[in-house]
Amino acid sequence: MRNVKVVCEYDGTAYHGWQRQPNGLSIQEVLEEKIGIITQEQICLTASGRTDAGVHALNQVANFRTGSTIPCGNLQKGINSLLPGDIVIKDLQDADDIFHARYSAKSKIYIYQIFNNPVRSPLRRNRCWHIRVPLDVSAMSEAAAFLEGTHDYSSFCAAGGDAEDHVRTVTVVSIEREGSEISFSIEANGFLRYMVRNIIGLLVDVGRGIITPTEFNEIMEAMDRTRAGITGPPQGLFLKEVRY
Repeated sequence: MRNVKVVCEYDGTAYHGWQRQPNGLSIQEVLEEKIGIITQEQICLTASGRTDAGVHALNQVANFRTGSTIPCGNLQKGINSLLPGDIVIKDLQDADDIFHARYSAKSKIYIYQIFNNPVRSPLRRNRCWHIRVPLDVSAMSEAAAFLEGTHDYSSFCAAGGDAEDHVRTVTVVSIEREGSEISFSIEANGFLRYMVRNIIGLLVDVGRGIITPTEFNEIMEAMDRTRAGITGPPQGLFLKEVRY
């Protein structure tokens, strides 16, 4: 059996997240079905991690086992010919037998997009969080710097998450503004449920002047989700890269 690694890009707007589920269409379900049509097998995809409903991916990584001997290039073309316009396999290669999309990953990078303008943008409605009031990006950057390092991020973990350990290591955080567009980027060795969206919700409170950067840090150190702010909407979140 071959171990095949795929890198896929998708617009999560129409899906109930990555993971196959009984109550709605998922990215995983669509990919497994189309790959199975080409290979004539029942396919089980393992992803680097789940993305929630409405969340997008620029480079989601997954792997699957197959007995098919179809060359990688032809396999990629065949699968892509069946996929809907909002999902595509960008790369498909044979991997080492021990490669595991989730457990072999060293870190992941997420980006979150905010459109900070008094007037909404119809073309950006499924790609960003529209915030009308001005945001102080300098203050947000000062607060975000507290995220770097190894911490317990319980204050940013949604209830119902299956992770018992909430300690993660964040290596790089940045916030950049270009015109009305604000981009938040974060790299870590792992992420808790809704972690990035909960962080961005509290950073927006900093940007609006509701709390100070110091208070942001105090809330993080409290390890109490009830102390933090709202959860940012899913459409602004993108899985940018998985590093191995």
